[in-house]
Amino acid sequence: MSGPPLARLAGREEDYARLGLHRGAVEPWEDGMRTSGGPGSYEWWYFDSHLEDGSSLVITFYTKWLLNPKGREAPMIQIDLDRPGRPARQQFVHATPEEFSASTERCDVRMNGCYFRGDLRTYQIKVVADGLAVEAELVGEVPSWRPATGVTYFGAHDEHTFAWLPSVPQGRVTVTITEGGQPPRTLRGVGYHDHNWGDVAMSKLLNHWYWGRAQAGPYSVIAAYLYAEKEYGRTELPQILIAKDGKVVADEAARARLVLEDVFVDEHSRKPVANRVIYDYTQDERTRYRVIFQRSQTLLDQRFADTVTGFKHALAVIAHVDGAYLRFSGTVTVERYEGGTRVDTASDSGIWELMYLGHVE
Repeated sequence: MSGPPLARLAGREEDYARLGLHRGAVEPWEDGMRTSGGPGSYEWWYFDSHLEDGSSLVITFYTKWLLNPKGREAPMIQIDLDRPGRPARQQFVHATPEEFSASTERCDVRMNGCYFRGDLRTYQIKVVADGLAVEAELVGEVPSWRPATGVTYFGAHDEHTFAWLPSVPQGRVTVTITEGGQPPRTLRGVGYHDHNWGDVAMSKLLNHWYWGRAQAGPYSVIAAYLYAEKEYGRTELPQILIAKDGKVVADEAARARLVLEDVFVDEHSRKPVANRVIYDYTQDERTRYRVIFQRSQTLLDQRFADTVTGFKHALAVIAHVDGAYLRFSGTVTVERYEGGTRVDTASDSGIWELMYLGHVE
């Protein structure tokens, strides 16, 4: 007889009490710094947006590189800017621990003259890199949300933690970009912000995951499917939010399942990639939702071993570090079925990712 799952989404009453959280209500302090920043922890604040000219912009503030949580604070910002017909641009801003600060009362992260701040409703982000300056404002249209407590525990006695807080599941974005001495350009679009943290290297807990978000007509979607490592029973951990007109209509993780179609092996990362990622959500005997992510482009294809150079790269190769991160864009379609008949459908562009931390099973 198999035992209980060795990884679980914390949703019991005692979990809420232990974490000081309230069911169905997110408070500003939850988007503040949740770790010490010291050895054994990591944390990041993430923002992405689809802009009116077809561009996508992703900005992430890290306390340290997520593959090295054992180290001391090594603050870093990563900027990924993809524009139609132009080469993708990726830049990093590094700061010393002395140049980094983060409030525990709300989201207010600062490093090396850059900031990421907000109050669960309105956020301002500023990044100045080599030849690039970005200022963004994000105003939420869907209330802050988390799957249960947002914390996933690993181990028979909840020894380790991986946490996720979608602070702005969907919002309006205004972005001003200045680069290469050209006049500033202001663009509008749709954006998203979330916050992650944990207390041990994710590669020890999770093998891989799919994650994505989108707006399609009146629908807003955040969907994730995590696979725990072998040590934690290869537990599958679905997480999903479907909102319509700003109100949540589906968010019970246990009702979602993942279907991967048209899978191929990516040439660069050597990871299996699905051209169609489908989340099938059964709400009750009559109502069912399907969220379909149809890949049209790979925006980022990064092997972890290639993020370091020289001797460290050689060590990564020897140690068989073969993790990879891929980010995709394409069309996201939301379908609603009643009694087996499709009664509603909407499609629009979206961004999603595949993170491989472990070896392909």
